[in-house]
Amino acid sequence: MDPGRLAAYLEGGRAPGGRRSHPGCRDPRPPARSAPVRLPGLLYFATESQVWTGGRAFYDPDAEGELVAYAYLLTVGQFSDIAAQEMYREPGEDLDLTEVLGRGRARLGPGRYETLVRAGQLDGFPVLTFTAPWPSAGVPLNAPSAAYLRHIAAGVVAAHGWTARQAAEYLAGCPGVAGRWAVAEIEGLVTEGGREAPADPADPRTSR
Repeated sequence: MDPGRLAAYLEGGRAPGGRRSHPGCRDPRPPARSAPVRLPGLLYFATESQVWTGGRAFYDPDAEGELVAYAYLLTVGQFSDIAAQEMYREPGEDLDLTEVLGRGRARLGPGRYETLVRAGQLDGFPVLTFTAPWPSAGVPLNAPSAAYLRHIAAGVVAAHGWTARQAAEYLAGCPGVAGRWAVAEIEGLVTEGGREAPADPADPRTSR
């Protein structure tokens, strides 16, 4: 969602608040175009991020609902290198997109971002992303960290022109966030620069 976060994948480096540096893409140029999109499906948070701690964001394209996103017009090489970095693989080889473009899905491995999804079409281009192979109802939920949630909320605001409150209300209803982060807390992450959640060993957002 956050263009600044995308830059770490394209150019290499570590996003603010992250714990892992990315090697970057063979082609570090910024996207040719970008546009806000709404995709059928659900945003949810599960597993444990090695970069941010807390839950990772996943897309369930088969669930009821609507997911707000930001589409970037990338080359096949850039998309392949970004996917490789999220799969903890070494970037440098173009993915074969034949299956995902033809069938709408392609499973490259069992891992959490190793399933490619064609979520639609925009201005004649396929909308491609990657997510986990399991459904949102098939994995334990896990609340995201403050730093991770801040990036996503800021991306929603920048992409869709929403207020911080609107973005917070949307994210507060997502599985993994609902009941763990209040709307006001999420809004504060964006408008106030965000205070980290208080260290509480009983709170899964902070006990890492």
